Amino acid sequence: MSRIWSEDHQFDLWLKVEIAACEAWAKLGVIDEDDIRKIRKARFSREEYDRQFEETRHDLVSFTRAVATSLGEEGRWIHHGLTSNDVKDTALAMQMSEATSLLIDGLDALLTALANRAVEFKHTLCMGRSHGIHAEPMSFGLKLALWWSEMQRNRERAVAMKDRVSVGMLSGPVGTFAGIPIEIEDHVCAELGLKPAAVSNQVIQRDRHAEYLQVLALTAATLDKMATEIRSLQRTEVGEVEEPFGQPGYVSKGSSSMPHKRNPELSERICGLARVIRSNSLVGLENVALWHERDISHSSAERVVLADSSLALDYTLDLMTGIIANMTVKPDRMRRNIDMTHGLVFSPRVMLALVEAGVERGVAYDAVQRAAMTALDEESEFRSIICGDEIVTAHLSDATLADLFDYSYFIKQVDPIFDRLGIEETN
Repeated sequence: MSRIWSEDHQFDLWLKVEIAACEAWAKLGVIDEDDIRKIRKARFSREEYDRQFEETRHDLVSFTRAVATSLGEEGRWIHHGLTSNDVKDTALAMQMSEATSLLIDGLDALLTALANRAVEFKHTLCMGRSHGIHAEPMSFGLKLALWWSEMQRNRERAVAMKDRVSVGMLSGPVGTFAGIPIEIEDHVCAELGLKPAAVSNQVIQRDRHAEYLQVLALTAATLDKMATEIRSLQRTEVGEVEEPFGQPGYVSKGSSSMPHKRNPELSERICGLARVIRSNSLVGLENVALWHERDISHSSAERVVLADSSLALDYTLDLMTGIIANMTVKPDRMRRNIDMTHGLVFSPRVMLALVEAGVERGVAYDAVQRAAMTALDEESEFRSIICGDEIVTAHLSDATLADLFDYSYFIKQVDPIFDRLGIEETN
């Protein structure tokens, strides 16, 4: 990813655009065969570019002059009929397209890790929580499957976005093709694997770049969500999941002063970088509105946010893939946490059973809640308290009550959910 956003690669792409444009002029008979043969061998000199830039303070003028020094009289054809952004925006589209391909590879690796761990823990009970409070037991694999499904949507967004950013433009100073035939744009875009913009002014419109940053921000938001959950589950009081620690390539010291510490610092790093990526997406939105046919208020900001967001997301995708693939999952601790509230997780089942036995819902709710609050406040077994309630004993048999206190009830629909998602373990 760093190579894609390097200045050297940018100059390589600029040269590809310039040579492809000359090839197109040659097809139209404007540049003769002898000249185009020499132009194909054109080279860019960074040393000459730096020298020219000291004089011009203009990147494209310095670039074209640096390229022309590798040629003879045929060098006059470099940049023929073009304006700066014909070259720069077309090359930038190639950079975004290349970067998106890498990000899709990263998404695929993470999806594989999530699928494998989701299948592994498909029937592992853990505590489901709402507002941070115990709700009902669930499958830990289902938690991972939820993340897998959301990441699939992020992948779909990335694929669709790549199609919209892979757009080139060679239409002249304000997009009218007044000084360059439209066939030139068609040829160059086909040569470079891009689609020509249906219409442009002096720049490719920045809603495309904004979408690029928005898709990256959405993906980062999902990573932030996953990392926040892992951080919460690793808390000492919960202790159900632990980031890889002490394994090859992972930290083996948690604190400079407290040797006992195993901190979720990888997930914290992801959360921090997600904030950067989300903030950068706002810059993309601000860049959509430019004066008239263009200004360059977007340019300086794009040099920062496009590269930084791409690098940060590529890094955090790889980081999260390693966390998911190598994290320690503790089913025994999950079960101890479920049992912490002495069977309160079965209160919804008892209430529903009372309703199905003919008890008015409000009455059933109040009866179960009274027993639940007593069990919670006294840290006593919910089952023994609820079995002594007159409403319960009048409507539910001992055998029925016994059946209600069965943990397998909470994961009986997990297999159909996985079937609906189509998640399978991959090697």
